[in-house]
Amino acid sequence: MSVIKRYAMARYAAGATAARVGDEMSGPALMLAGYALTGSASEASALLAGITVAAAAGGPVLGAVLDRQRRPGRLLAAALGLYATGLAVILAALGRLPFPVTVLIAVLTGLLGPALSGGWTGQLPRVVAGDRLPRANALDAMTFGVASLSGPVLAGGLAEALGASTAVVVSAALIGAAAPAAWTLPARSTRVREGRPGALIGDLAAGTRVIVKKPRLARATLASVVCCAAQGMLTACLPLLGERALGGAGRGALLLSCAAVSALVANALLARFPQRVAPDSIIWAGALIQAGAFALAATGRPAALVPALLLAGIGEGPQLTALFAVRHREAPDRLRGQIFTTGASLKITAFAAGAALAGPLATWSLPGTLATAAGVAGCAAPAFFAVPLHTGQACEDSVRRPG
Repeated sequence: MSVIKRYAMARYAAGATAARVGDEMSGPALMLAGYALTGSASEASALLAGITVAAAAGGPVLGAVLDRQRRPGRLLAAALGLYATGLAVILAALGRLPFPVTVLIAVLTGLLGPALSGGWTGQLPRVVAGDRLPRANALDAMTFGVASLSGPVLAGGLAEALGASTAVVVSAALIGAAAPAAWTLPARSTRVREGRPGALIGDLAAGTRVIVKKPRLARATLASVVCCAAQGMLTACLPLLGERALGGAGRGALLLSCAAVSALVANALLARFPQRVAPDSIIWAGALIQAGAFALAATGRPAALVPALLLAGIGEGPQLTALFAVRHREAPDRLRGQIFTTGASLKITAFAAGAALAGPLATWSLPGTLATAAGVAGCAAPAFFAVPLHTGQACEDSVRRPG
């Protein structure tokens, strides 16, 4: 049985890595394609924001439907295939359709974005359970680090060598290639709820109540969302950073690899000692580290960029692992998929808002935009502690009861 479990985890990790590498490629690749076509940082950031902003609506619904599936992996596989198709349609529309129409296509594609992140992670307890879950959780978070490292490198390298269109095609291919692994994810061991009128809406409300009423989950969610807004601001600055400091807009995407390297190393240490530090503490500390990193980048010195991004990864990587640990700990099993995809959708939407704000702002002042990102990330720590730990236990108990 242990051999079967190890094989299932390896298959899970392979599929998650492929999907997430493609996802990490798609944002920079689309932004570079938009920048190459229009020459405008604000329109390029609008394309990135378009594919991410719809996640606020898509994530909760996708998660609620996943929680009602006997074989949720098959729905994930379909979502991956549709997302990959959407990327191809966006690429075909660039330069052929009016730019607002292309952004609209990106918005529709983005509805399925949470499938690439929370949709996968919500299935992890059915792949690895018991005392092996903390280590598997850290390894799962490391797939984000691998994706953050290789995705921007592939996007930037392919954009420089073969054009941004090729980078978009490769990202779509990787996401589509993950569908078979998603299809074979384990089925639920318990009976799924029968569908009935209004039940899906009730599940959506129940999942939201869990996030709001469980204070430790609410703290982690709020802090991670604020940090994601700051990360979106940084990402929108990458073409200008690459152009002004590194000699090419495409090279700006490579800076994300610096953050990914340090995030991967930090998460590898967490995987080795998964229970050494409380995940709740890692979340607010990671926010402060990221704030310091963005402030360092705002100095405007090219020599400070690599150390700044390395420092950002040290804060971001463990924070993501800790966030997953809090979600697994706090989420009821019957609402786990929805809580993960809802949390992912909130983060993606915050990232989109940050990117949309930073695009025009970076054209005016690049250091000012990075300083603003540092301030936003710094707000995540007080936001974490602003959520009180005492809430009505009766409210939490009402959430646990099946409805």
